[in-house]
Amino acid sequence: MKRFENKVAFITGGNSGIGKAAAILIAREGANVVIADINENSETLEEIAREGTHVKFIKCDVSNASEVSLAVSETVKIFGSLDVALNNAGIVDSSQIHEKSIEEWHKVLGVNLNGVFYCMKYQLEQMRKQQGGGSIVNMGSIMSMVSEIGIASYASSKHGLVGLTKVAALENAKSNIRVNAIGPGYIETPLLMDNSGSGKEYREYMESKHPMGRLGKPEEIAKAFLFLASEDASFCTGAYLPVDGGYLIQ
Repeated sequence: MKRFENKVAFITGGNSGIGKAAAILIAREGANVVIADINENSETLEEIAREGTHVKFIKCDVSNASEVSLAVSETVKIFGSLDVALNNAGIVDSSQIHEKSIEEWHKVLGVNLNGVFYCMKYQLEQMRKQQGGGSIVNMGSIMSMVSEIGIASYASSKHGLVGLTKVAALENAKSNIRVNAIGPGYIETPLLMDNSGSGKEYREYMESKHPMGRLGKPEEIAKAFLFLASEDASFCTGAYLPVDGGYLIQ
């Protein structure tokens, strides 16, 4: 029996990087998958379909509460339930506080923090109505615990995400709904490489920040998601799980 046989998984930002890896792995474990993203990627959908499960793309900007509500409703209409959610969509910033525009601040928090709140609000409404509860995993970051120059919006959103995760876990613990967060280190994804450049020197710098001496792979974060989402983590809620190559222990 596959771990997610006949389950329904809702994944934001599922068309690339960590989200894509998570979508493919959970499909491999038997789940039907909904990818909620602002852009469609037919290659991702085809890869998931090859795992023998059903996949549906729903266009969704997570910073828009109405679009999130509609995406969750559409998921239940198509598949009949919502069992697992990965709130993964995120963006980064790259300017210091005194230089940052008000628009940039609101844009990053709109996706990374408001977006997770909107997703959880509607996911929890559905999971509390159905038998069996559910499992929600929010994508944090090492920047949920530390910070760096130039990422005030990102670090604030990821710190806030951990607090939001803990409150949601408390509020829903008796409803058989578990809510946890993952804290990836620097992961080799388009989001990271597109925003930092792919030059050898900068890559070596990023690798050096991890005691393991390398960047993480999207699949390594996806495997942590599968653990937290599955019954293997049945007594785990409100947790922040670092998957960072040792970054936080330095």
